[in-house]
Amino acid sequence: MDTLPHYFTLVPEQLKSASKIGLEIVSDLPALFHHFARSVADEIKTNNQVGKPTRLILPVGPVDQYPILACLCNQERTSWKNVFTFNMDEYCDWQGRAVPLDHPLGFRRGMRELLFDRLDPDLRIPDAHVHFPDPMNLDQLSCDIAAVGGIDTCYGGVGYHGHVAFNEPPISRWFKLTPKEFRNSLTRIVQLEPETIVMNSARATGGNPAALPPMAVTMGMRDILSAHRIRLYCQGGTWQRAVFRIALMGDEDVDYPVTLLQGHPDYAIITDQNTAVPPIPGTAA
Repeated sequence: MDTLPHYFTLVPEQLKSASKIGLEIVSDLPALFHHFARSVADEIKTNNQVGKPTRLILPVGPVDQYPILACLCNQERTSWKNVFTFNMDEYCDWQGRAVPLDHPLGFRRGMRELLFDRLDPDLRIPDAHVHFPDPMNLDQLSCDIAAVGGIDTCYGGVGYHGHVAFNEPPISRWFKLTPKEFRNSLTRIVQLEPETIVMNSARATGGNPAALPPMAVTMGMRDILSAHRIRLYCQGGTWQRAVFRIALMGDEDVDYPVTLLQGHPDYAIITDQNTAVPPIPGTAA
């Protein structure tokens, strides 16, 4: 126990006052996904009312908020005609080419099936407003963000070792990155780290890592940090308890990239009560 960071032992009620960033803890996963969906729907609705565009960075993970979001927008007749989305990443094959549009794990397919195609036809986002990083034209995503005037809100999640998008800790015998260098990272092709392959294959391929694409193209930290607001959702329960607390209170460290967001002026994490439980040995249930 003496080797644990002090913040690992804090009970959920102590986290908000100890956190370096904004924090909201909701009751359970249904409440978390509704919070996520409601936040996006309200942002679009508010901007529509004053004739402003809505420019969002979106993740594919978590994803359970998207059917709720589509339902809210359909019920409330919230148009996506003036929305611009920039997804964080996409899987690539072993040669660094994006997986096909119909790939069962593809993020482009996931966004279409979980959100865009569920919007009523008269409310749908124009195809030209949907942007994904392109491994064959790495700088295009940043150019597209600049062309619409920047990002209002970056929504996302947090990976097992603190990655945001696929900005994973750079592990190499041959070079080290400073926090400043990593904050300025651009859209790039990455080899997925072993931990990510294990975690994602456990959730998406029945535990078969060979079925998971081994590479990805990811938005860099620079574009994420350029957003006016950042809202990350931690919904992982037992596996995410440690990195959730590192994100809130850990020291700035390239080994946990999410800690490099702490200096952002409008940044918060939303989680559920189960994920907020202290990650103490013997309390995994």
